Amino acid sequence: MLNKQAIVVHSGGMDSSICLALAIKEFGPENILSVTFDYHQRHQPEILQAKKICHDWKMDHVILEIDCLKEITQDALLHHDIEITHQNGQPPNTLVIGRNGLMGRVAGIQAHSLGASCIYMGVIEVDSANSGYRDCSRDYMDRLEELLRIDFADPNFEIRTPLVHMTKRESLEYADSLGVLDYLLAETITCYNGKRYWGCRECPSCVLKNEGIREYAEAYPDYVLPVQY
Repeated sequence: MLNKQAIVVHSGGMDSSICLALAIKEFGPENILSVTFDYHQRHQPEILQAKKICHDWKMDHVILEIDCLKEITQDALLHHDIEITHQNGQPPNTLVIGRNGLMGRVAGIQAHSLGASCIYMGVIEVDSANSGYRDCSRDYMDRLEELLRIDFADPNFEIRTPLVHMTKRESLEYADSLGVLDYLLAETITCYNGKRYWGCRECPSCVLKNEGIREYAEAYPDYVLPVQY
């Protein structure tokens, strides 16, 4: 594989796909690698959507497996027989402890090996605040970035998190500014049960995404959602 300028951790969901569109705008598709992680997650269809998006956008894509997570964690995202629950004041049982840190480190190593100076991650602090995902903050990424700079002996290596301080509605506005909103609403999968469009309407990811869509529709009453909605 030729050298790249940036790596995007790309789940096939809305937020990471917005980051992918931004990276393409900044560097061009030929200079980007999309990295999708297969960790036996409940929502396996998102991996197929990541592959399709990269095919449509004519860019390189790899799928890396993290087989061990299911063996060392107990959560509803990896163990499909566990019912998804979210009690007030507690993280949902879909929290995979350390997932973003592990993915960021592996993607960083891939980036370094390809000569890339940065990775993109679609973390957003609203997930940390509302869903208890502790690895979705900029502070977390700053700490990981510092470690990667030590690993690579590169004080300029970056973890870019362009959505991290946005609300879900603001992230949709950003997708619209990039000209990809309709496409991503139709093609991404955010639902933890692997359902498209409005999803299952019940898992933490669907609740946040659909709230953002409703807020966006209220702010832009002339906007027409893709026909699938």
